[in-house]
Amino acid sequence: MTFVLAVGIAAVLPAPPPAAAQSIPSTGVASPSQTGEDNRPDVRKVVLENGLRLLLLPREGAPTVSLVMQYAIGGIHERPGETGVAHLLEHMLFKGSETIGTTNVEAERRLFETMDRLHERAVAASGDPEQVQRIRSEIDGLEDEARELVVSNEFDRILSRAGAQGLNATTTSESTTYFVELPANRTELFFALEADRMANPVFREFYSERDVVMEERRMRVDASPAGTLYERHLSAAFTEHPYGQPVVGYMADLESLGRQDIARYYRDYYGPNNAVLAVVGRFDPAKVEDWARSYLGPIPRGLEPPRVDASEPSQIMERRVVVEWDAESSLRIGWHVPNARHDDAAALAMLSAILTGGRTSRLHRRLVTHDQIAASIYSYTGPGSRFPQLFQIDVTPVQTTSTDAIERAVYDEIRRMQKGGPMADEIERVRNQIAAGTVRRLQSSLGLAFQIADSESLFGDWRATFDASDRFRGVTQEDVRDVARRYLTPENRTVAVLRRPEPSR
Repeated sequence: MTFVLAVGIAAVLPAPPPAAAQSIPSTGVASPSQTGEDNRPDVRKVVLENGLRLLLLPREGAPTVSLVMQYAIGGIHERPGETGVAHLLEHMLFKGSETIGTTNVEAERRLFETMDRLHERAVAASGDPEQVQRIRSEIDGLEDEARELVVSNEFDRILSRAGAQGLNATTTSESTTYFVELPANRTELFFALEADRMANPVFREFYSERDVVMEERRMRVDASPAGTLYERHLSAAFTEHPYGQPVVGYMADLESLGRQDIARYYRDYYGPNNAVLAVVGRFDPAKVEDWARSYLGPIPRGLEPPRVDASEPSQIMERRVVVEWDAESSLRIGWHVPNARHDDAAALAMLSAILTGGRTSRLHRRLVTHDQIAASIYSYTGPGSRFPQLFQIDVTPVQTTSTDAIERAVYDEIRRMQKGGPMADEIERVRNQIAAGTVRRLQSSLGLAFQIADSESLFGDWRATFDASDRFRGVTQEDVRDVARRYLTPENRTVAVLRRPEPSR
């Protein structure tokens, strides 16, 4: 289970599936009858009475089905004091239900009530570390007692025995997604288990699992120079919009979150009206729709996701962040750009690919191949898609190179782009990359399930990312030059530098 530090490599290109899903073999290529105009798949959308959106894409190939359930709840919906709750819930929803994962749910609940009261005492005693530690030791003892009633990983084992592959989940700034691939003749099992998980979750082993998430934060952020630099860069770039807060949450918030907090959050926002289920593979659409209505249809609606009203003010001068760490140097540069459905999004994605998309890209040739001052360089937009985002360049210098030299070279190449624009062959190269990517997406049922679920969840239209890919064909050299001029300006950029501390004298 993962939280995502950055999403996608370009503003209008669909992000690839999470790493856990990339090893799953393809389940066949769509036939011409299964795709519409411009290689769009022939997806059938069904909206249940409780608001759940079901996307059905039957296709030829191996008898497997890819299932992606995406909730429109992520890091940006969290209020101060509750950051990290979506990612923590991602972990907890694998713990089972009232009937799965337990030998005695009523006995568990009695222990939960005692643990939750102790947690409230620990929060109230936050100024007394010794008392907090004593209370946490009591909670740990009760967790051990409750663990005697747990059937560990039963949810996972049921699916694994049925032939599941790639069962996992991921949390981003804008959504939480659960996914799996199953043999086609086990599809009904998914609906039965998912309905049970949606309607009757039990957040067992909560405090020990919260400790796991806190350790994940320590390892990936607090003890990681790259993670710290990323978090500091986003918080400097987004001073008002919640894109600036970490998906994994702040440590103080994680320490104060209790089981009742996440249970309340789940009841409010993880209803079927906030969910999209994409089903892609070899299946009978009528049967799958019947299962969806039978198992998921009776589950009541929840509240609408919390509104994201904050907007990021226009940046009027460069911002800089310096992180001192006894580690190799690193550099991140970001410019504010519009959201992924803006008219400029396709040209910005083209610009990203021309600058860093492969060994023949401008910045790779200049910094890595020719000047040999960088070990790697790449660019992408994020951390989300729905709101104005950040066009980011991430560079790892070679050991003997200063980040100042890297910055000068990056800005020099950007000025060249702003003055003359890209060459015609650069535009053609990226178009060919997009065409190849389209073919690869059509070969992967799981990749297609991710794409249509993400588009529907974020934008209310499963066609959105297909439309975005189509817009590439209309991008001109002048379009790319103009967006470089419009957005990649000194006053619009935020720079974050990781460097070694000066030696003490």
